[in-house]
Amino acid sequence: MRRADATRLVALAALWGASFLFMRIAAPVLGPFIVADARILLAAAALGLYFRWMRFDTGWRRWWRVYTLVGVINTGLPFLLYAYAALHIPAGLSAVANATAPMWGTLLAATVLRERLSNARLAGLALGILGVALVTRPQPGAAYPLLAVAAALGGAFCYAVAGIYLKRRAHEAPGRGMAFGTQLAAGILLVPFAAASQPLAPVTPLALSATIAMALLSGAVAYVLYFRLIADIGPIRALTVTYLIPVFGVLFGAVFLGEALGPSTLAGGLLVVLGTALVLRK
Repeated sequence: MRRADATRLVALAALWGASFLFMRIAAPVLGPFIVADARILLAAAALGLYFRWMRFDTGWRRWWRVYTLVGVINTGLPFLLYAYAALHIPAGLSAVANATAPMWGTLLAATVLRERLSNARLAGLALGILGVALVTRPQPGAAYPLLAVAAALGGAFCYAVAGIYLKRRAHEAPGRGMAFGTQLAAGILLVPFAAASQPLAPVTPLALSATIAMALLSGAVAYVLYFRLIADIGPIRALTVTYLIPVFGVLFGAVFLGEALGPSTLAGGLLVVLGTALVLRK
C-alpha cells in the first residue's frame, strides 16, 4: 500500500470514528430524528453538488428503487439507531458496536448465501461476542440501557443486511451513485419524522456545528475518500478501515468527552477488532 493510500485509510477511519463523537454531542440536544435527517440531507446535498461539478451521472433514473431500499437499510435506519444510542451510551461504545457489522455479515452470509464458515471466521465471531460482552458490561456506578446497546448493535446489523442485498441484487449499481442516491432517498423519507420532532434541549451552536461536521466530514468527504480507496487499492483492502474506526471512536470519546477507558473497555474493543480481522479473512 502506498503512503498516500495509507494516509487516506487512516483519515477515513478518523472521519468515521468522529461521527460517534458528533452524534454524542448533537443527539441529546436535537433528538435522533432531526440529527439523523440533517446529517443525511446535508451530506447528500454536498455530494450532489460535487458530482454535478465532476459531471458524474449517478444513474438515479435507472437505480432509484435500489437507492431507496438500500438508503433505508444502510443509511436511514442505522443512522437513526445510532443517534438514539447516542442519547444513552458513550461514543466509544457505539464505535465498538459499529465494528461488529462484518460479524453480522458473516452470519448472514452463512445462513442466507450458504457460505461456509471457516475455523478462523468462527473464532472471529466468538472473539467479537466476547468483546461486546466486555465493553457493555455494567461499570461501577454506571449501567448502560439495554435498548440503547441493542440500537447500536442493530445499526451494525443493518449494514450487514444491506451488504448481503448489494452482493445478491445490486452489485452492478455504481458505487458513487449509491453514495449519493441512498442518502438522498433516506433523507427524503425521514423528513416527515424530523419535521414532527422537537429538540430535546435548547439548541446550541456546538450541537449545530457537530451536526454539520458529521454531515460534511463524516459523510460527504468520507464517502469520497472511501470510493477513492476502493478504486486505488480494491474493496478488500479498503475494508480494513473497519479495524481502525473503533480505535478513533474510543479515543475521541475519551479526549473530548472525558469518557472512561476502563480495562474492560480496552480489552473488549481489542477483541472486537481482532474478531473483525478474522471474519474478514478470505
